[in-house]
Amino acid sequence: MKYASYSEYKPSGIEWLGNVPEHWKIARSDGIVSSERQQVQPEVFISEDIFHYSIPLVQEHGTGAVEEGDSIKSAKQPVFCKSLLVSKLNPRKATIIVAEPHPNLRTLCSTEFVALFADKCDLGFLTYVTLSEAFRQRLDAAVQSVTRSHQRATPRDIYSFWNAWPPLDEQQAIARFLDAKTAQIDELIARKRQLIDRLKEKRQALIARTVTRGLPPEAAKAAGLEPYPEMQPANVEWLDYYPAKWSLVPLKYLSVIRYGIGEPPEYVDDGVPLIRATNVDAGFIRDNGLVRVNPDDIPAKRIVWLCEGDIVVVRSGAYTADSARISAEFSGSIAGFDMVVSPRKIESRFLAYAILSRYFKDGQLDIRKLRAAQPHLNAEDLGGSIICVPPEYEQPLISDFLDRETAHIDQLVELAEGVIRNTTEYRQALITSAVTGKIDVRGLA
Repeated sequence: MKYASYSEYKPSGIEWLGNVPEHWKIARSDGIVSSERQQVQPEVFISEDIFHYSIPLVQEHGTGAVEEGDSIKSAKQPVFCKSLLVSKLNPRKATIIVAEPHPNLRTLCSTEFVALFADKCDLGFLTYVTLSEAFRQRLDAAVQSVTRSHQRATPRDIYSFWNAWPPLDEQQAIARFLDAKTAQIDELIARKRQLIDRLKEKRQALIARTVTRGLPPEAAKAAGLEPYPEMQPANVEWLDYYPAKWSLVPLKYLSVIRYGIGEPPEYVDDGVPLIRATNVDAGFIRDNGLVRVNPDDIPAKRIVWLCEGDIVVVRSGAYTADSARISAEFSGSIAGFDMVVSPRKIESRFLAYAILSRYFKDGQLDIRKLRAAQPHLNAEDLGGSIICVPPEYEQPLISDFLDRETAHIDQLVELAEGVIRNTTEYRQALITSAVTGKIDVRGLA
């Protein structure tokens, strides 16, 4: 939908803001918004339950949570009334929430939040101002640290800035319009995310069934295989039945398992890709966050060069037991800390699907990785896990089938993710246009 502009504009005198509606007031926010800076030390609430807004809680659940006072070890800010919490950390992706005091409990928030009170403006409008691209760009330009993981805006950057402010009734109308439109957009995004979840579940179920049962009847007939093979009991917890002509074989007898280089050298701008756990994503090697190293900085005997068909299995941390097959694109890369499985007596694509499947990853690796205090696997854990192996001639037929079917599902996922990206960008642009007066939504609220 194309929205109308205001009839008259004036220069704001603010480079990033440009022209604004004629009747909007240019003012610094600290004359309109106040900020709470009081702190409460943990010994004050050690014997009581509190309602706590922490950045992780807000990011994960969109709200705070009840916590025991003695679990809080650092100073907090009180939340006395309905206010807007804006995080100082990573301002480009600032965590923002409208917080309200709990009716029965002391309410506190992290000191990494700056609490804003809408003294002379509408809280809803103020919220959308801080959500706008213009506000985030301004904060991003004011960060104090050049280290990306520790970028932080000062409280003054958050509560003191020049902006254009429409009359209060117009602020409320803009906020009502954005409430309605963003709710519609968020519902669409939520539906697309549900679709993606269903597609990924379908993909996982397809892999799980095919690597333990063989091709579906119609596909088996087309490939010249028995559509309904005789089955035999597996007599293990993680698998009930499997085809009688198949075998159960420990992975170590089907492949060579090696560790990557471990501690890497200093990263360089122009070097060989180093494949780390963060690049492994449920069967795919992602280049997001890909780093490079100079092989000359690594002892030759430590380097594990990755070849097409090798399978990287994450060794420890949050992604433990996730895996991905090395494609031609990443052949010649160097393995980082994780384990590398090089198939020897089994078709590489089939093995990659089997390692991703539920009977192997969920039924075996996920159980073994939790035996330590932190998720962790070693070569013995991986090599001792059992693979359900079809006859040699059947492995490429199954792999070809799964390549085709998963590619179709992956394409649908990619389309849905594209809709989410485009819709999210539109949402952001709509908010920015409305709160800077580039569009007139008064009659649409």
